Amino acid sequence: MTSLCIVGAGAAGAGAADALSDTDIDVTVLEKSRGVCGRAATRRKDGCRYDHGANYVKDPDDRTTAFVRDLGEDGLIDITEPVWTFDSSGRLSEGDSRDDHKFNWTEGMTQLAKRLFARADAEVKNATRVAAIDREGERWSVVDTEGNGHGPFDALLLTPPAPQTAALLADTRWDDGRLPRLREAVGAVQYRTIRTYVLHYPFEQDRLWYGLVNVDKAHDIGWVSREECKAGHVPDGESLLVVQMSPAWSTAHYDDPLDESVDVVAEKVATLLDDPALSTPDWYDDQGWRYALPDEGVSDVVHEAEDDGLFFAGDWVAGAARVHAALWNGIEQGERIGEHLAASRL
Repeated sequence: MTSLCIVGAGAAGAGAADALSDTDIDVTVLEKSRGVCGRAATRRKDGCRYDHGANYVKDPDDRTTAFVRDLGEDGLIDITEPVWTFDSSGRLSEGDSRDDHKFNWTEGMTQLAKRLFARADAEVKNATRVAAIDREGERWSVVDTEGNGHGPFDALLLTPPAPQTAALLADTRWDDGRLPRLREAVGAVQYRTIRTYVLHYPFEQDRLWYGLVNVDKAHDIGWVSREECKAGHVPDGESLLVVQMSPAWSTAHYDDPLDESVDVVAEKVATLLDDPALSTPDWYDDQGWRYALPDEGVSDVVHEAEDDGLFFAGDWVAGAARVHAALWNGIEQGERIGEHLAASRL
């Protein structure tokens, strides 16, 4: 039996594990957090469930719809309310049909990875942060931050955001001339920082849209969405806004205390939506995403070491900052890994 270690249990890692579910490859997934699905994250508070990272799985083509539905119709949501736009002046406009299908689940975005891992024959080890990588002969081993070793493995798939993957490559022991090129290529990928605020109100809102996106990238707010548009997320008679601030604002205020910065954010939301009542949420939450969205994809250098069993996957490899892009890139890399390991046994 051949073996694979996947670092990261986000959409890409889950997609890769799913792609290998019908093989005899022994798959181990090491995930630093206590949950799965990475930046497609879900929390619960006071009877509400909310997605404070990626908000939904977009359907750019029929294959994504078919794939998501194949994971099970139970609890699946296709958000029907539209996404509108706004500009730097705060003027709202109706959007277009690019986001006609917006898939989510009554239990939140983490269901994507949970359902993929449920049907994949993979062992997921949570709360396991990989600190170093070692190439031993023709196999790979990793060491976590607690000093525990894992492996050896016949192949290794790295899926964390590019800056974190670059840090792992800096702590990789492998006497090969390709390693410096890999470090440079992965380290060159730039990311946008986003700070998300969650604002809850003890009253309903009558709006025609699910989400608002700033199209000219010149407003302090980048995105606002209504979590009550997702069945099972917010109790009747309440409303909850997920507010993602612009990269510029988020970078400048990333470390501002929540109890102080939330007043500023709520006031900006109240102004944008022309509703003074929104300036005083009855409770709130936040999450900083230092590496939220890649600006561009990595170069093809990342494929140079695949013949030695070293692979990479994620939205930064796909070159598109979308959940579906990370998912399909993971699936494609999983298939490539399967072909590589099958060939290595011949």
